[in-house]
Amino acid sequence: MDVFALTKTLIDIESITGNEKAVSDWVYAYLQPLAAEYGGTVEQIEVEPDRKNVLAMWGEPVVTLSTHLDTVPPFFPSREDDEFIWGRGACDVKGIIACMINAVRALLEEGNRGFALLFVVGEERNSAGAYFMAKQPRGSKYLINGEPTSCRLALGSKGALRYELIASGRMAHSAYPELGESAIEKLLDALERVRKIEWPVHPILGPSTLNIGTITGGRAPNVVPDMAKAELLIRLVDDPAPVRAAVAAACEGLVEAREQLCIPAILMESRPGFETDVMKYTTDIPAFGGAWGKPLLLGPGTIHVAHTSQERVPKAELKQATELYAQLVRQLLEEEEKSKA
Repeated sequence: MDVFALTKTLIDIESITGNEKAVSDWVYAYLQPLAAEYGGTVEQIEVEPDRKNVLAMWGEPVVTLSTHLDTVPPFFPSREDDEFIWGRGACDVKGIIACMINAVRALLEEGNRGFALLFVVGEERNSAGAYFMAKQPRGSKYLINGEPTSCRLALGSKGALRYELIASGRMAHSAYPELGESAIEKLLDALERVRKIEWPVHPILGPSTLNIGTITGGRAPNVVPDMAKAELLIRLVDDPAPVRAAVAAACEGLVEAREQLCIPAILMESRPGFETDVMKYTTDIPAFGGAWGKPLLLGPGTIHVAHTSQERVPKAELKQATELYAQLVRQLLEEEEKSKA
């Protein structure tokens, strides 16, 4: 299939995180003839029951093109107009899968070898597939990860530090608040302190940012609340230690700050002939931990419409990304050959 048809076909296979079986099976079957024709191998690797990564290799991989199979909810099918392909996963991540497969086909037709395709489950929730493959390296020296970057090579991506703030109080009748202790008021005081923190700024990645994502608590309007909770996400740009210390100090004496997740910020490199940018989101790259090689990040579409009801990918960028993936693999293979000379 051409990249447009392949993108639409993949979009129409619902693969919300945890339900990747159908798309994994389809991609595995689709890659089998390509592996057979050009002397490659393709396998499904079980991460959890009915959740399998897909790995295809042509020779010993120097470069691995990788992205994820899952999408966020809700599912909605593909459609297209003159400029865009629309649908859940159009830019995150079905269009990227299509570009990578077609780039590999072009490379194989030119007679190239020494690369792999790796599609993993679970990126949208906990990077389960990437963490699993970090324990099974295959010698790859470069990992080209696919996420929406508007076809620009990423100089870096921010990390993430997630907290739950838990406040405890004592219930009382609201007519006699002095007999109780409001957990919600404690939580609000802690959040106000957290909002006043001066977050780190990185010369390349820019400022850390805070999002207060959820607030819950209380029993009823006429009951002094004995419990309350907030969930925070801080986008990291550097060492998380100062951020942890600042959050702990802001919460001291008011609430319990429970760390739920820490993904480090990642710095990457530019390459000749590629436009560059900085990505403010996190990816599977930290989960791979370098086991599949030095990371690079590139893909069609913009993150601004990913995870929304308006998700779409420009057709021009699908074509461009296919060419850029092939160009980047060629460049890395050539450098590897020169290093051996």
